Amino acid sequence: MKCWRSIHTIFVTGLTISTMLAGCRSPREIHYVGNADLQYYKGKALAIEYPNSDQPAIQEVGYSLKPHTLRQRTKDDVWELPLAEAIQTAVSNNKMIRFRNNPQYTDFSPSVYDPALRETGFLFGGRGVEAALADFDANLTSTLTYGHNEQYANQKVAPNFVNTSDTGNFTSQIGKTFANGGFIAINHNWNHLGTNSPNVLFPSSYSGLLQAQYVQPLWAGGGVEYTRIAGPARSELGLGKITGVSQGVSIARINTDISIADFEAAVILMLSDVEELYWDLYLAYRQYDAEVSNRDSSLRSWSEVKAKMDAGATGGSAGNEAQARENYFDTRARVESSLANVYLIENQLRRILGLPVNDGRIIRPADDPIEAEFVVNWEASLLEALTRRVELRRQKWQIKSLELQRIAAENVTNPQLNLVSSYQVNGFGDTLASRQTSDGVTDAGYNSAYSTLTRGELTGWNLGLQFSMPFGFRQARAQLHNTELRLVKARATLSAQELDISHELAEAIQKIDSAYITAQTQLDRKIASARRVQTTNAEYEAGVKDATLDLVLRAQASNAAAEIAYFKVLIDYNKALLEFHARRGTLLEHDGVQLAEGEWTDAAQHEALRRAWARSYGWSNDHLHTEPEEFSSPNPYLKSGFQGLPPQDAETISNEWPAETSPEVPTSDRLEEQNVPQ
Repeated sequence: MKCWRSIHTIFVTGLTISTMLAGCRSPREIHYVGNADLQYYKGKALAIEYPNSDQPAIQEVGYSLKPHTLRQRTKDDVWELPLAEAIQTAVSNNKMIRFRNNPQYTDFSPSVYDPALRETGFLFGGRGVEAALADFDANLTSTLTYGHNEQYANQKVAPNFVNTSDTGNFTSQIGKTFANGGFIAINHNWNHLGTNSPNVLFPSSYSGLLQAQYVQPLWAGGGVEYTRIAGPARSELGLGKITGVSQGVSIARINTDISIADFEAAVILMLSDVEELYWDLYLAYRQYDAEVSNRDSSLRSWSEVKAKMDAGATGGSAGNEAQARENYFDTRARVESSLANVYLIENQLRRILGLPVNDGRIIRPADDPIEAEFVVNWEASLLEALTRRVELRRQKWQIKSLELQRIAAENVTNPQLNLVSSYQVNGFGDTLASRQTSDGVTDAGYNSAYSTLTRGELTGWNLGLQFSMPFGFRQARAQLHNTELRLVKARATLSAQELDISHELAEAIQKIDSAYITAQTQLDRKIASARRVQTTNAEYEAGVKDATLDLVLRAQASNAAAEIAYFKVLIDYNKALLEFHARRGTLLEHDGVQLAEGEWTDAAQHEALRRAWARSYGWSNDHLHTEPEEFSSPNPYLKSGFQGLPPQDAETISNEWPAETSPEVPTSDRLEEQNVPQ
């Protein structure tokens, strides 16, 4: 009966508590009868909200003037912008790398912060060098707990005795992992026991130890090479719990180099877009000048025909006047369209340079495009492209990373064999610390626990081996096989990239040659068109029978089209030179841009100096091999197996890259007669 009442009481109590908890979790009363009311969900849960964060707009945005338009033309100052200054402006202003065809920014957009973000990465799979080195930092752990416990003794001798104990526990450990995978730990522990038990010698006592432990992997997961690649394999964790073999310092360093290569590739693409927009703006101005000249000629022709029509002279018919009028408005529309194109491209160039929309100036390119012939050495350019292209450098870093990972993956296909050892000095005493050693009970004197510990009379040690292995090594062998396949794919990718680069370089050379030859032809056309305008005007003014107004207007339009076509192909020639430098991997050098690390902070400089002083006190040991094998070089390696050059030329190219020659165009009369407008 008592048991049933107890169960009933527990049930009622539990039901009451559950009801109270349910009431706390339901802020609103829910009714299942009637129509559903989802206004809160519709009006609140689905409403668009905005972050409570207000960052002031930058000066380039807040103080920008209205953009240039055809309706609202202003008298702006002309900014004669050289190409070198445009490149310098783009590099200086853009912390986020800007591209011409990708104006949107995400978390994955390239920026100047990317190498530093990679270097300071700390998450698994994306750790930087500092996070990888943190595995070798000494780690201190310590705990201090107190407790009290009372328990009935359940003894016939003392039926009313309640055993009371007061406990205290203090543990501390400092551990460090070495570069060879070994782990050392120093433990210092104390346990306090205060009890009323009649069977103990000291009612209040302290027992503890000072212990040194060392664990060294001897087979799988051991050695400096594995630790540098995969990171330390703690014996207490087991190799099976370590995911991958890419968490070491070497792989983290290679990942940083890959990030730098990605950043360099983004900068190269940005500079290519800057130069293309620069020459596009130059072409837009030339097209605008040609259309203005054609419009002015059309206006003069219309004025002359209208004057003849008003005077009733020959050639002043109403048909001729209507044709001249229509031709004038056509050329005027072309001028307006070309001016709008100037404004559009100028705004695009401002965006990629990191400039405001309008600062009271309008950009006009100050440099003229190259008109001289650019002679290319195919063999030297191909060898240079295979050496300097940033894509190849990135892929080679990837191959080097996989080669190191394969070594570590092969290491963990062996059984795990660890050397375990420890040595400890034990301490015991009635008190924790005291100058007196006599306890009044024993001859050895256990009054002070620290005194017993420092005497070193109570010692202990352990020495042995730990062995473990999974039958079949299925996971380890799968990891090794996967790494080998990735390495094979990476090498195949490198070969494919080299083949594509050779075709890209060949295509750039073909564009240079084609654009130069076409530019010469278009220049001849431009000269002939100018002479046609002069001849047609002279014949029309002289009243030649077959000379009509239509021929004059056609000649003027043809002259404008010829001038635009010449400058267009001339810009194509300069863009081909730009593409050639990009395909050869020398665009940054051609533009005078060098990538370097920013200045260190004062704290970093002081820390580097402190470490340099610390290293200066060390001495070398000729019997130890402590320097790891190099896997990087400050200079690019020449491509082995290159058959594009004779043996006598290979040494010359390896020491000094031959420069391309740029002879002047042999037809000097063309340059004199082209009359390029400024």
